[in-house]
Amino acid sequence: MPHPASDKLRRFKRIAGGLAVLAIAIAGVAFYLNREGPDPALAARSRNPGVPVSVADVAKEDVPVILTGLGTVQASLTVSIHSQVDGKLQDVFFTEGQRVRKGDVLAKIDPRLFQAALDQAKAKKAQDVAQLAGYEKDLARFQALAAKGFDTQQNLDQQQAKVETAKALVMADDAAIETAQTNLDYTDIRAPSDGRMGVRLVDPGNTVHAADTGAIAVLVRTQPTFVTFTLPAHTLDAVREAMKKGEVQVTAYDRDNRQQIGVGKLQTVDNRIDQATASYTLKATFANDDEKLWPGQFVNARLLLQTLKQVLVVPNGAVQRGPKGLFAWSVGADNRASPKSIEVALRTESISVVSGGLAEGERVVTDGQYKLQDNAAVSIGAKPEPQDKPAS
Repeated sequence: MPHPASDKLRRFKRIAGGLAVLAIAIAGVAFYLNREGPDPALAARSRNPGVPVSVADVAKEDVPVILTGLGTVQASLTVSIHSQVDGKLQDVFFTEGQRVRKGDVLAKIDPRLFQAALDQAKAKKAQDVAQLAGYEKDLARFQALAAKGFDTQQNLDQQQAKVETAKALVMADDAAIETAQTNLDYTDIRAPSDGRMGVRLVDPGNTVHAADTGAIAVLVRTQPTFVTFTLPAHTLDAVREAMKKGEVQVTAYDRDNRQQIGVGKLQTVDNRIDQATASYTLKATFANDDEKLWPGQFVNARLLLQTLKQVLVVPNGAVQRGPKGLFAWSVGADNRASPKSIEVALRTESISVVSGGLAEGERVVTDGQYKLQDNAAVSIGAKPEPQDKPAS
């Protein structure tokens, strides 16, 4: 017969087990009732099962073919202003940075000594002219006497020689007067060309000499102005072909290659290639009406070789490189992506010209390709997750 204590223990275990099951059931119901809704991540995945990507349409555009080289702005004329005579710098009539016209008086040398030299040369000529007149009168008398046989031919020849000598002296006086006048004119230092004056380097009161190496100031002409730049040697034939077809446009941009400064035309190509750098030099002319191009400034020169008319283009981000070459992910009407081999004829800063593999209006993936597989569903317009760019 069973022991009473054993029966009580078994009944206790059954009651405890039932209570445990009931507690678990109550906890499950409470958890279910307290849920705010379905899992957001799970719901998002169910609503948006495709790979998030950005796409762009294959379009037709006119694409300029441009060569870019680093260049330097050069003034079309640079003149160091010197005195052509020795003397004290009496006055300076220009201000630093002033625009001047050809012939404007920029400075003045003390003219008194040069005026005196001119007056002396003129007086000397007057003296020699008077002497010549006397000799000519004597010659006329000698000729009259010789004709009547009252004087010798020797005396006549001597008098003729005096007349010729006096004439030579008058001619020398004319040259001396011209020299003195020129030196006097040089005391007015004039602008040899239109341009802009630089910093004054000599102050009034200083003595200047024609042999001085230092200038009073420097005048530059910036309208028009030049830009000299270099390009790789392998582009020479293409540039020469473009020049044969007509005027070649050159656009100057700032050092950051962002802001346009001016538009000009190619003037000349240097007649040799620098073997050390495998490059050659070109010169372009710019009207520079707004004077944004300043002598000595570094610029990026963009030379327009030609413009490709209505060619297929895609953003550079759409072009991928794989084991078999270049390809792009094409998105069909069912929003599924598949890779297509493509041929790229030209690549610019932002777009690539496609010469084969794609058609106008076709959609290509521009961002988010790293998760794509062939025939993968895509979600267009969603922001793709960031991805590391491959090393170039």
